[in-house]
Amino acid sequence: MRCFALTPEIITRPRRRLGWGALAALLLLPGCELRQAMYDQPRHKSLGASDFFADGRSARAPVPGTIAQGQLRLDPHFYEGKADTGLATTTPMPVTRELLERGRDRYDIYCSPCHDRTGRGNGMIVQRGMKRPPSFHQDRPPEAGVNLRTAPVGYFFDVMTNGFGAMYSYSSRIPPQDRWAIAAYVKTLQYSQHVPFDQLPLEDQRQLR
Repeated sequence: MRCFALTPEIITRPRRRLGWGALAALLLLPGCELRQAMYDQPRHKSLGASDFFADGRSARAPVPGTIAQGQLRLDPHFYEGKADTGLATTTPMPVTRELLERGRDRYDIYCSPCHDRTGRGNGMIVQRGMKRPPSFHQDRPPEAGVNLRTAPVGYFFDVMTNGFGAMYSYSSRIPPQDRWAIAAYVKTLQYSQHVPFDQLPLEDQRQLR
């Protein structure tokens, strides 16, 4: 059996540990009180009442003319698809191969489920029972609505921005640059179905003869 002598160091060791623990608690206590005081400080809840302002509301309206960061839209052509005489007939940027490829990519994602990839209005959603949209390639009489085949490019941008009929707005999903890319691609898709024979490449002309 092993025996240990009760030295003064062993007897006082628990007391030392207890003393350090109490000291640490005392040091942390003011921080806890400060945190609680910050949590309980006077404040107004969102849209709560207040007797400080004459209208009785704590929430203040933005200063008239305030524009959120990134929302300064001074170009109606780019942001609204409109020109001085109405809907824009041109795109606000050059129509390049890169723009059309971007438009085709975005069109296939957002538009083809209804309009299909050829623009004839027989997308997968239509095949499953939803209302069929009009074709981009057929002329329509005035009483049938807008003739999409001859509609300006700004019309397609406007419809994507604001929605039309059963189609809801895509402004929250597709940025303006991509909306223009899609509109340019739609006009190119239309042209591909009605290009004059003499403007086709020779190889395509031989295949059609």
